[in-house]
Amino acid sequence: MDTKKCTRAKMQALCKSLASEFPFAKKLNSMARQAHADRAWQAVNRFYKNCREGVKPAGYPKFKKHNRSVEYKTSGWKLSNDGYTLTFTDGFKAGIFSLYCNGKAREDILRSKINRVRVVRRADGFYAQFCLDIERREQGTYTGDVVGIDLGIKYFIKDQNDNPTLCPQFLRQSEQRLKKLQRQLSRRYRQGKKQSANYHKARRQLGKQHLKVHRQRRDWAIPPTPLSKGGYGGMR
Repeated sequence: MDTKKCTRAKMQALCKSLASEFPFAKKLNSMARQAHADRAWQAVNRFYKNCREGVKPAGYPKFKKHNRSVEYKTSGWKLSNDGYTLTFTDGFKAGIFSLYCNGKAREDILRSKINRVRVVRRADGFYAQFCLDIERREQGTYTGDVVGIDLGIKYFIKDQNDNPTLCPQFLRQSEQRLKKLQRQLSRRYRQGKKQSANYHKARRQLGKQHLKVHRQRRDWAIPPTPLSKGGYGGMR
């Protein structure tokens, strides 16, 4: 905000200054700080691009109050030889995390080059996402049949033979549950005071329900594939 013609190099150099100024930034791995600088630069660069192209609104970068993820590159973490544990070695001393994933995914992680490791906090726990160099492979047999598919509003898809696939409406099915949890959270909120343990318990329950609906809708629209370029996500 105070520097004209900010560049990516200046954002990276700022990481070193922040590490010497703030103790919590110094504890973080240096490559993890650089990854955060890359995120900030993407927002700044998008703002510059929108200004040049006359996009309204320009999308000025906003400050994030809660950061739920941290991204490590090639240092600050260590994967065990069997692929069952992940240890973080930076100043925060997060310790050893257990990885739960299927056998095929574990084999691909062990035999592939890991470019980045991202730790993401969800409503039901922490997850590690690995960025791997893996080419997507899918087995299939070409039959020569052609079918036309149309996306709809009242239905999910409909083929050329007028056979519709209806939307499951996961959000509508969980609407009553979400309303009940939201009311419980509102009753436990104390304005201007420190929130109680019951408030945070209700907040976590509401977050888990939202996360469940999110996963249902995502898995319905984009079924998970065993091998995909970019790595595996959701390893707890």
